[in-house]
Amino acid sequence: MDSQTSQSSQPSLPSPSPRTFQVDLRGLVDLLSHHLYSSPKVYLRELLQNAVDAITARRAVEPDAPALVRLFAEPGALRVEDSGVGLTEADVHDLLATIGRSSKRAEGLQEARSDFLGQFGIGLLACFVVAERIRVVSRSARTPDAAPVEWTAADDGSYTVRTLPDDARPEPGTTVHLVARAGAAEWLAEDRVLALARDFGSLLPYDVRVGEEAVTDLPAPWDRPYPSPAARRVALGRHCHDLFGFTPLDAIELDVPLAGIRGVAYVLPSAVSPAQRAGHRVHLKGMLLTERAEQLLPDWAFFVWCVLDTDSLRPTASREALYEDETLAAVREALGERIRSWLTGLAAGDPERLAAFLAVHHLGVKSLARHDREMLRTMLPWLPFETTDGRLSLEEFARRHPVVHFTRTVEEYRQVAPIASAQGVGVINGGYTYDSELVEALPSVRQGTVVAELDADTVTAHLDAVDPAVELALAGFLAAARAKLDPLGCDVVLRAFHPLSVPALHLDDRAARHEQARAQAEEEADDLWAGILGSLRGEAPRARLVLNHLSPLIHRIGSLGEPELIGTAVESLYGQALLMAQRPLRPADSALLNRAFIGLLEWATNGEGDR
Repeated sequence: MDSQTSQSSQPSLPSPSPRTFQVDLRGLVDLLSHHLYSSPKVYLRELLQNAVDAITARRAVEPDAPALVRLFAEPGALRVEDSGVGLTEADVHDLLATIGRSSKRAEGLQEARSDFLGQFGIGLLACFVVAERIRVVSRSARTPDAAPVEWTAADDGSYTVRTLPDDARPEPGTTVHLVARAGAAEWLAEDRVLALARDFGSLLPYDVRVGEEAVTDLPAPWDRPYPSPAARRVALGRHCHDLFGFTPLDAIELDVPLAGIRGVAYVLPSAVSPAQRAGHRVHLKGMLLTERAEQLLPDWAFFVWCVLDTDSLRPTASREALYEDETLAAVREALGERIRSWLTGLAAGDPERLAAFLAVHHLGVKSLARHDREMLRTMLPWLPFETTDGRLSLEEFARRHPVVHFTRTVEEYRQVAPIASAQGVGVINGGYTYDSELVEALPSVRQGTVVAELDADTVTAHLDAVDPAVELALAGFLAAARAKLDPLGCDVVLRAFHPLSVPALHLDDRAARHEQARAQAEEEADDLWAGILGSLRGEAPRARLVLNHLSPLIHRIGSLGEPELIGTAVESLYGQALLMAQRPLRPADSALLNRAFIGLLEWATNGEGDR
């Protein structure tokens, strides 16, 4: 019998019966409070959200229905009333008692779902973060003849449902009663409830009050009429100070109708790190969604904090962040374009405000200009760079110098800047963030501009050569100097340059420094690593000490007759040139400086004693 026949002859096993998940409500509440939500305060947002959604659902079929939300704080308890669509007994069993189901999915409400704040059906469950018992009394507007219904639930997962007399809730709507759990009464105190309600619901479209205190404050500050642009700027500055704690340099309108976005971006008054977390506040259909929407703007726009309202972006399950999707990517690009347009507008019509802005936030604009050639072209006359001619824009520097030389590191710039400037060679310090990239991009937006990196060979080429006869006369001195510095991986050359106050110049490049670092590591390594590092030995150019033939000091050292004293003087020149270039000292360089200093002291004191 083959295997197929054998298998077919075996009796079939009965299908297993499906089972239903058992939910530990206490464990689920702990999960919500410690992992899904950032703070217990979100319970109030859930209450407001449910109330607003209920009103929205009712107004979908009754446009003139009242739109009221009232919160009443009592010792250890909170009552929330709304004039929304309400629930029948069947709705209560189907919706409130089933974790994960949303009333927004109820039949007859699906067409209005895009108008709701809630999308995940967690609803009242979040209230167990602060409450040990929840009681809901509701009357349906869709079924006016249905009796009011009461749903009471405890945090142990038990609940009861019963119908009430008509006078228990004469009008449609819902009342939610919370009783605080141990240690959570402060979250239900009136002052805390009012503060949270204003924080979450100041832009809600309905009449929301805590007791007699109004919560909503409409229209939003950016939508209000003002008598003049100056008055608008002052009012928005006050709003920013109240909201974020700082007075902005400027306010940028964020109006993207296609994405359903209205708001404002506030320009920070002081420089910040690009890595600092932004404090963007995003409202979803009037309800505060998050105070930390980090992915809302492009990375380069770290110099602004935003507050806006949207009806198009999707929240995450906790409704405390934005869901990363194509819509958010499109909104991010659109908001970046608004900020970019504001910058170009300042460049065209308000150079003083632009200069004040760039004095603080030029780093952010440089980051933008790296990827946006049009922005680089616009900002050329304004972006500041450190140069041998002072702080200038690329446009001004390029007009002064036919070749735009730059260095890639701050150390290289400090090395060559004084000498290059004296020789009439203009140099830009490209060692700061984004600067070398922008200098290299200059020819793409300024036709005919020549850009060249300035290295040790280029600097040496710009220095005047010494007459061969003069160099021959100093051959003994130069040979002694080269022998002294050869163990340090440094050559010695003789040139004539200004200023005369600089007797020697230390020049190297990145390749030479890498080779020096490799050689030092090889000396300090064990046999195995020394062999590996030795195999990596390169043919990189060596560092060089350029002696200034125009310096009187070099003439005096060159005329010394004592080889030992010449060696000490050369070591001193080398050490002084390193310090002038602000180069980090290797252990061998530090030892040389100490040796040269002691040697000069001994020579000076011995000479004094002989006189």
